[in-house]
Amino acid sequence: MTTRTDLLVIGAGPYAYAAAAYAEDRGIDTHVVGKPMAFWRDQMPTDMYLRSGPDWYLDANREHTFAAFFEDRGLDPGEHDPIPIGVFLDHTEWFSEQKGLRPDPRLVTDLSRPNGRFVATMADGDTIEADRVVAAPGVGYFAQLPDWHTRVPANRRSHTSELVSFDALAGARVAVIGGRQSAYEWAALLCDHGAERVDVVHRHDTPAFARVSWAFVDDYVDQTLAHRGWWRSLPAEEQAAVGRRFWEVGRLTLEHWLVPRLTPGVVHSHPQCAVSEVATTADAVALTLTDGATLEVDHVAFACGYRAELARVPYLAGVLDRVSVTDGFPDLSEGFETSLHGLYVVGFAATRDFGPFYGFTKGCPSAARIVVDEMLR
Repeated sequence: MTTRTDLLVIGAGPYAYAAAAYAEDRGIDTHVVGKPMAFWRDQMPTDMYLRSGPDWYLDANREHTFAAFFEDRGLDPGEHDPIPIGVFLDHTEWFSEQKGLRPDPRLVTDLSRPNGRFVATMADGDTIEADRVVAAPGVGYFAQLPDWHTRVPANRRSHTSELVSFDALAGARVAVIGGRQSAYEWAALLCDHGAERVDVVHRHDTPAFARVSWAFVDDYVDQTLAHRGWWRSLPAEEQAAVGRRFWEVGRLTLEHWLVPRLTPGVVHSHPQCAVSEVATTADAVALTLTDGATLEVDHVAFACGYRAELARVPYLAGVLDRVSVTDGFPDLSEGFETSLHGLYVVGFAATRDFGPFYGFTKGCPSAARIVVDEMLR
């Protein structure tokens, strides 16, 4: 069976929801394909928290915002600080209902453009034809791992995007490789679930833990909306300055609410260290650090973040030879369009051309507005 639509949105995460909702609001017949909020539901722990507040929302029309969800449900934002991931997921489900989005949960296995229109082939063999496609690949495709990770047995290692249940690690010794928010939040979660010892290993100094404000991002997003191509038009030194500010707030400073959960005597930080040697036995993994220390652990959790690599997105294989890519990032127009006319990419993979804030949900409504307005130009 073949379905025809003006716009196909591949993905059902925050960026996909925002783009699809705004496209529908602007009168574009839109079909959304993807398991609703799959990465958030399946690859994030159910007891983690957001770093953002109710002022970050999805609606480009600023109507069905996160704050509106709190009001509609009679929730007090002050009682949800920090915001549990479950509350955010409830909000996205509410947003989808309010906007009339009905995501098709099937998997796209291939995307092609044989005769001027895009053809998406589904896992069940059905096809969807569309004039335009917005691809919103989640960060799950881009998990980053150190070269030595394969020296750790597969059953004793995981990226944080895979380690979402901690009960099996009660009483275990775990090494967390990385030192940003996810590293220390996973350390806290391991403490919550009874790990015996957690060693956090990272190359930089131990980060600060403090309440921070993300309000500085508002001006950058406003500038992006007001001036086409604002980020790419900035001199390199200004881009670097923005990047440093973002790094200071988002990477060098971690959330204050982690501190009470990092159990003294259980969590041990190893700043300015890296893993130099790996050895395995039947009972443990031995990690030798660059400071000479050796850790014997039962499991290694890689909190090494994500790095864009468009070739890792399976459904794009059929069109990738027509998409210009540099260092893993698609080369995008000022309206998020790739070099293949009619194919747009939003979300984490757009951060090189639009700024680091487009790897966070903060960028959802502005990205939706820009990409849809580009289609209607």
